[in-house]
Amino acid sequence: MKSTLAAMLLCLFGMAAYGQEFKVGTQVISADVGLGSGLDTYSGSSGGIGISANYERGFWEAGPGTVSLAGYLGRVSYSYSGPGYDQKWNYTIVGIRGAWHYTELDVENLDVYAGVLASYNILDYKYTDGTGGIYGVDSYGSYPGVTPFAGGRYYFTKNFAANAEVGYGVAILQLGVSYKFND
Repeated sequence: MKSTLAAMLLCLFGMAAYGQEFKVGTQVISADVGLGSGLDTYSGSSGGIGISANYERGFWEAGPGTVSLAGYLGRVSYSYSGPGYDQKWNYTIVGIRGAWHYTELDVENLDVYAGVLASYNILDYKYTDGTGGIYGVDSYGSYPGVTPFAGGRYYFTKNFAANAEVGYGVAILQLGVSYKFND
């Protein structure tokens, strides 16, 4: 995990020109699709495709960067079928993200950041047996989570960007779009 985050940041820092500044008062909304969830199922991590959205705002300067806070909402589903039964895990993730945006990078139209997501992972689990009975299992419960992430946004216009993140939340890799306003 650490090597993946480090490799992504090195690639982002290795480009050229003038940085897209994320400053106090900057507001961004993002919508993402994610692959490779780290959320639990009976056999380990799930493989569903996740979706997420967040609203982020820059709150204060910290060294050569800006600290932001964001509300986060995500959803991922995973199902498994065996002989005579079906299982389905539906996770809804509600959380708060804190990120530090490096503002002195010499890369035109690029915003890079890293942070932590504090969340509550709400699980709706269903088991259906061959007789049509549907059961929820209490041992697969909802739980709090704290997870790191790192990412970047490349702005194609003053307000619209494509973004990529690695970390844990609804997915290990997320790709999406962002819109910046009040800048």
